Amino acid sequence: MSTTLPEKPGSPESPGSPAKSLDVSGYSITRPAWVATASKRAYDLLSTVSNIALWSPNAIRAQYEDGSGPWAGAWFTGRNRREGTEWDSRSQVQKAERGAEFTYTVLGSVPVPIVRWRWTFTPYGQGTRPAHTWQLLEADPVLGTTYAELDALRDQTAASMEDTLVALAGWIADNPAA
Repeated sequence: MSTTLPEKPGSPESPGSPAKSLDVSGYSITRPAWVATASKRAYDLLSTVSNIALWSPNAIRAQYEDGSGPWAGAWFTGRNRREGTEWDSRSQVQKAERGAEFTYTVLGSVPVPIVRWRWTFTPYGQGTRPAHTWQLLEADPVLGTTYAELDALRDQTAASMEDTLVALAGWIADNPAA
């Protein structure tokens, strides 16, 4: 079963916000890996958002709101950290197709989506090739107000994604029945 929310147009620019004038269209990263499990199991592990803290160096916790789960429209909250700073986030699942794709967006300081995270799952040999994508959707001061700050964010995010994929692959190898 595939569930997808319709795309929503971006919000109008906020006057006086220096970050709003930044063009973020080129800020996207994809990192693939291979894990020793079926694509449906990889999907189940990653769409259970409370698991992400097991693998991500930046995630402290995440949980679905009010009994929600991995379906389009579901909301979840998270607590993250980077460079000694912690913050809370609110995200909404955009696409949930078991064994194929799990995509969500993160709200910014103005409640519009500013980042899209996407996991895709492709069967490969005796396992799965998950691909993890991060894409900036809107400029927001919480992400940075200059291109240098956005470049640093992109580079830190790429390193975190790679660490997450390595940890995920190791965890799956160590927990084949979980």
